[in-house]
Amino acid sequence: MRTILNLVWLVLSGFWLALAYAFAGVIMCVLIITIPFGIASFRLAAYVLWPFGRTVIRRPHAGGASMVGNVLWFLLAGVWIAIAHVFLGLLLCLTIVGIPLGLGNFKLAAVAIAPLGKEIVSTNDPRATLGAISF
Repeated sequence: MRTILNLVWLVLSGFWLALAYAFAGVIMCVLIITIPFGIASFRLAAYVLWPFGRTVIRRPHAGGASMVGNVLWFLLAGVWIAIAHVFLGLLLCLTIVGIPLGLGNFKLAAVAIAPLGKEIVSTNDPRATLGAISF
């Protein structure tokens, strides 16, 4: 079932969202100081291509630097990518088949707002059961 959802996801929104994340990553890598944001964006681009069966967890040792970075990320790219997730989620929820994919977009919008200090793991990972955003 995850494979089918991932394939439908890839066609309907995953590919386009991955391009948006990759574009944001390239823009962020232009300046040396924003390279960590670019790396986070590339990591999320890989995640939005195939999200079902994987989840996002908080890194246990992420500190204040991640919080400051998330504030900067939100201002530079996060708000725009989160808006794209919400918009696509609303469009996908117009059909019965698209409702699970739309809900997935809403969950990814929360990740897009603050991706630093988080890690992408398989849903089979034991850490995934400890307060993760799963699909």
